[in-house]
Amino acid sequence: MTITHAAPAPAQPGEDAPDPWGWVAPAVATALLVPLGPLALLLGGLSDMATDNCGPDDCSASLETALAWIHGMLEIGGPLSGAALLTAWLLPRRHRWSAARVWAALTALVPPLAVLFLVFTLPAP
Repeated sequence: MTITHAAPAPAQPGEDAPDPWGWVAPAVATALLVPLGPLALLLGGLSDMATDNCGPDDCSASLETALAWIHGMLEIGGPLSGAALLTAWLLPRRHRWSAARVWAALTALVPPLAVLFLVFTLPAP
């Protein structure tokens, strides 16, 4: 007769248990926003020079639309990015809030990445 001993299953963290890795997503988003934010602001501001060859009235509609998107993203995306990053840092460091913290950190990266994408894909004048 043999006796088998089974190890107890490791305890799953409860929803209100502290999350020791809760600082990672906001820290990574902050580290990425430090270079991406000013770069997006600089290149977004310089994107108006794409209309130098065609003048203010003769540029293509697609270029004007892309420039309007860039300016709109700079005006609305900056505060949105700041609010999302602040939210990621201020959410409670509990397992319950892990997904929301990661999504807030990812949301903070979207506006500068969108501006950079739009700048680098500007259509021809």
